Amino acid sequence: MFEQTFKNIDDVLWKEAGCTTELDYTEQTSWMLFLKYLDDLEKERELEAELRGKPYTAIIGKPHRWSKWAAPKTKKGTLDHDRALTGPDLIDYVDRELFPYLKGFRTRAAGPNTIEYKIGEIFNEIENKFRSGYSLRDALELVDALSFRSQAERHELSALYEDKIRRMGNAGRNGGEYYTPRPLIRAMIEVVKPQIGERIYDGACGSAGFLCESFEYMTRDRDALSTKAMQVLQEKTFFGKEKKSLAYVLGVMNMILHGIEAPNIVHTNTLAENISDIQDKDRFDVVLANPPFGGKERPEVQQNFPIKTGETAFLFLQHFIKSLKAGGRAGIVIKNTFLSNTDNASVALRKELLENCNLHTVLDMPGGTFQGAGVKTVVLFFEKGAPTREIWFYKLDPGRNMGKTNPLNDDDLKDLVELQATFEDSDNSWTIEAKSINKATYDLSVKNPNKAEETELRDPKDIIAEMVALDTESAEILAGIGKML
Repeated sequence: MFEQTFKNIDDVLWKEAGCTTELDYTEQTSWMLFLKYLDDLEKERELEAELRGKPYTAIIGKPHRWSKWAAPKTKKGTLDHDRALTGPDLIDYVDRELFPYLKGFRTRAAGPNTIEYKIGEIFNEIENKFRSGYSLRDALELVDALSFRSQAERHELSALYEDKIRRMGNAGRNGGEYYTPRPLIRAMIEVVKPQIGERIYDGACGSAGFLCESFEYMTRDRDALSTKAMQVLQEKTFFGKEKKSLAYVLGVMNMILHGIEAPNIVHTNTLAENISDIQDKDRFDVVLANPPFGGKERPEVQQNFPIKTGETAFLFLQHFIKSLKAGGRAGIVIKNTFLSNTDNASVALRKELLENCNLHTVLDMPGGTFQGAGVKTVVLFFEKGAPTREIWFYKLDPGRNMGKTNPLNDDDLKDLVELQATFEDSDNSWTIEAKSINKATYDLSVKNPNKAEETELRDPKDIIAEMVALDTESAEILAGIGKML
């Protein structure tokens, strides 16, 4: 229905001098989509209020409504070219009037969980990159043809938007920052099984793939859900945090397109919070996340964690463990070197995980799962509150080299989901007892006892990174000794 419209929007952006990358295309499409969505939402709410005989106060002031500046219509319902701004006048209005007005919502909103606050947040984080008002006019007319009225329309738009995020992620070296393959997310959700009434959290939510797919999983039988259950899902179920501006915007927009009107995503650096300040009221039933790997955090951020390390993903893992309620469940994507690194932080974190959580499942993903990221990953599934007794390992073997032309699909993970339900051993899965793990190293390396071990060469970059980490650790120890002398 709308696929060709999305392609036509991309064509307009491709010709626009201010937009040069897939990230630009996605960002610029996002703010236009968001304003069109708001206009459709306002019309829907106005109609509902009218049917109930009640007044309706619009979110967006009349001069700045989509139907006023972006797509004014004649009485026949066609675009009114006499009133529609274009060329330099359109760019001047958007940059000097519209965006400043929308940014102001952040200070005018009643609270951070309102859609008004989200409007202000979004428009404080993005800018209009159109330089030609004629190109912008073309794009606006295409976006105006999209409709958010029905569930079917929103479903198609969310699928098209997800595809746009996927292409954006695959286009960059750090694509995993924005996009986790949806088949992997869906399999993780099948394993963790979030339920209505539980609070679900992703502290590194990126484009909110885990939260959106959890919503889809929990509303798969939507007709059977009560009004109260839908309200709980809308307002009290999905929570996220995101540091980067574009990812924040994508996450909010993605959740809106999936049907969550005012997403509970906070624009903040999750790791800036001292985990000792996390209270019971701040904890969650379920954590699903793919924290950024390879990043380095400054010493002042590391002070917020008992296990000091510059590796971003290891700090996130500590945050996620602390953020879980007792009995809470988690599925976390992390670099596979976490299982075997010998630096003090890695060893201490594996010890913490095994002694204070039930690490019941480790999924070993093949290389190429994350296109453009160049690292191998594992998924850790655990429950908080009881020590690990047994660990069930599953080594995913899709029978082909993964890549852009052969991406991960849902069928690749069916066997995992079926076997994991009963922790069944097979050619690709096996179980180890926690008491057999070396207590000096807590090494959890994936070694399939059912197949001849193939020597897997480590990436030289991983080896160098570990050497640097060990050197840094040694320097800190020596410096500490020096102070004592």
